[in-house]
Amino acid sequence: MAELILILGGARSGKSTLAEQMARARGGDDVLFVATAQAFDDEMRERITAHQHSRPLSWRTLEAPLQLAATMRTAPLAGTVVVDCITLLTSNVLLSLPEDAPQAQVNQAVAGEIDAFIELLKSSQSIWIVVSNEVGMGIVPAYRLGRFYRDALGIANQRLARAADRVLLMVAGLPWELKPFKQIV
Repeated sequence: MAELILILGGARSGKSTLAEQMARARGGDDVLFVATAQAFDDEMRERITAHQHSRPLSWRTLEAPLQLAATMRTAPLAGTVVVDCITLLTSNVLLSLPEDAPQAQVNQAVAGEIDAFIELLKSSQSIWIVVSNEVGMGIVPAYRLGRFYRDALGIANQRLARAADRVLLMVAGLPWELKPFKQIV
């Protein structure tokens, strides 16, 4: 039976570092790293390169900027799978839609990606470590695209958190365990 660990947090909170540490501890060399980033500019290329250099050479990498579940169905899984990150997957989905797409269409497209991914992992035997940004703690974005993005990612994170066995929130490099927790209602 698969295990899903969701790691949430703000930018530079230590999410990816923790995910890599957990993958090393649980998977050793049997790790598949699934990258959702796309290198559209020099800064992003540098970030991707830095992340690549932080991982062991023995880990396999699969690039899946869109259609995460469909792409992963064609690749052999590993004992441990790291997906970094849902934040960029959500952005990629949003930017693939028509500019005038309504919020409902954006939410449906992102939810479809996440639901397909959850179904895929349920049928595996892997340990899944999934990284995503928590964007719901800040101000309401001033622009339509920002609001749509924040709302769609919030929905994606909620879906993943419900399906997850463990949920961690990273703050200043420190993990807070959010789930499992005692249900009070």
